[in-house]
Amino acid sequence: MVGVALSSLLALGGLYYYGPPEYTRVGYAPAQPVAFSHEQHAGRLGLSCLYCHVGVEDSPHARIPPTQTCMNCHQAIKPDSPKLEALRVSWSSGDPVRWVRVHQTPDYVFFNHAVHVRRGVGCVSCHGKVNEMPVVVHDKPLSMGWCLDCHRHPEESLRPPHEVTNFAWHPPAGVSQREFGLVQKERSRIHAPEQCSGCHR
Repeated sequence: MVGVALSSLLALGGLYYYGPPEYTRVGYAPAQPVAFSHEQHAGRLGLSCLYCHVGVEDSPHARIPPTQTCMNCHQAIKPDSPKLEALRVSWSSGDPVRWVRVHQTPDYVFFNHAVHVRRGVGCVSCHGKVNEMPVVVHDKPLSMGWCLDCHRHPEESLRPPHEVTNFAWHPPAGVSQREFGLVQKERSRIHAPEQCSGCHR
């Protein structure tokens, strides 16, 4: 009887550790009210993530861009495209576009974008190659176990902070990611928390 109870607890613990499905929904790619292509904007046009997601270097949250950001270009570029109807309605009414959230951490998890960005964790590490995605896909598990793996070995994800939005960045020739990351970790004095209070507050 004790063995069954212990096995059940271990199974539940493993499920909790590796994350509930609603937050590890790899492959989730909801339809959006405007068919915005990151492949087109971040990829072919080379727009920086920071142009639309303002403040990720200073804010705990990556903000969804307001309609004004889109209209900075689309008042002149393809202003009458049928694909942009929801954007034009938002612009004239003042109501925001109802974007569908793709990445979401549970309410009981504290995640600070600014801390990660300023330390040199690239957008690609958590979001995948969005510059190649016509439709944004939830690419990484973002589970507790996945985050802890990175906190235990941050050198696998580190790059120069000014290169966090560069999807094509690689360490210098002859230097492995691990070697580069270990130097960066030491230089920036990175001690990623592994205790519960680091993320659960």
